[in-house]
Amino acid sequence: MSGTVAEQIAVIKRGCVELLIQKELEDKLATGRPLIIKAGFDPTAPDLHLGHTVLIQKLRQFQQLGHDVHFLIGDFTGMIGDPTGKSETRKVLTREDVLRNAETYKEQVFKILDPEKTKVVFNSSWLNELGCGGMIGLASKYTVARMLERDDFHKRYSTQQPIAIHEFLYPLIQGYDSVAMKADVELGGTDQKFNLLMGRELQREWGQTPQCVLTMPLLEGLDGVNKMSKSLGNYIGISEAPDEIFGKVMSISDELMLRYYELLSDKSLAEIEQLKSGLADGSLHPMAAKKALGREIVTRFHGAGAGDTAEENFVKRFKENEIPDEMPQVSYGTADCPLLLAKALTEAGLTKSNGEARRSIDQGGVKLNGEKVSNTNLELTAAGEYIVQIGKRRFVRIVIA
Repeated sequence: MSGTVAEQIAVIKRGCVELLIQKELEDKLATGRPLIIKAGFDPTAPDLHLGHTVLIQKLRQFQQLGHDVHFLIGDFTGMIGDPTGKSETRKVLTREDVLRNAETYKEQVFKILDPEKTKVVFNSSWLNELGCGGMIGLASKYTVARMLERDDFHKRYSTQQPIAIHEFLYPLIQGYDSVAMKADVELGGTDQKFNLLMGRELQREWGQTPQCVLTMPLLEGLDGVNKMSKSLGNYIGISEAPDEIFGKVMSISDELMLRYYELLSDKSLAEIEQLKSGLADGSLHPMAAKKALGREIVTRFHGAGAGDTAEENFVKRFKENEIPDEMPQVSYGTADCPLLLAKALTEAGLTKSNGEARRSIDQGGVKLNGEKVSNTNLELTAAGEYIVQIGKRRFVRIVIA
């Protein structure tokens, strides 16, 4: 193993919300054997975004410490649909949907994980064999009353929203995955805590040493408030074009940038502390730190050189528009979102009225971050820094934080 128990714990706890139970994990690490590290992903959608990669990045850190990473594709559970955080029963996916999405997952995760050190497993390989008798036996291990203690089930039950019987099976099956895999550690988001702890209980039932549980935060999206989600449009897809990824990273707030560094970067803890110190004493400009983060993320998903090229393209776009270093600035809070661009231009003094601002947009005279605006009712919905230009020489920096 790489490092002492204390050194490994420091890496493992980086960015995590909760480690249950640390003493048990320390005892496991003290044996010196590679631990079986489990994280499961239901292939319910074909593409991953940076929010999904928080867990994958943590798996990578376990790999670098010398442990055995098992990347579990829930091809069986994916057809049920995880009810976590859902206010209604999820649509059941077909076997073909799940397998198609699973193939894209395998392609994408190896941009982060070492394929030579990763064991990809499918939970259908043991759940299909469990059969009806085994499933009934599994269901006997937990009561309906205990299941209804789970927050999302409790809310749906108390508001008379339907709960299908198969949804009760989901946490039991996820827990049984840990039994089948003999997992030492399972990772998941904070919303998965109930399911992760189920694994501990079922392992005890099967006479195994309970797994330790590591919960990771749900990564905020570009707005800096809500969980990164395609449905909210605040995501950075790992399959997006390099320029698109870089530009989105450059739009995040300085505070969110530090969170992304902690959860997504390969920089060591010492390097991140040095970066924070540089930002605090002014020796490092936030723009330079954000560019470095953008380069790292683009390079990870598009290969060597892609990050540098994306940065060059980003800088070129701004230079071509002759954007000055100094300009007026107006600031807003996220509570002001969605913020009408025309209103912001008027409040910044670039136009006399919202009507004039809309006319300027309609005539093609307004650019947002170097791109011409055509929607007269455009709204800014995410936290970040926006450079707005009217004509050739009038600029304003709009900051939403």
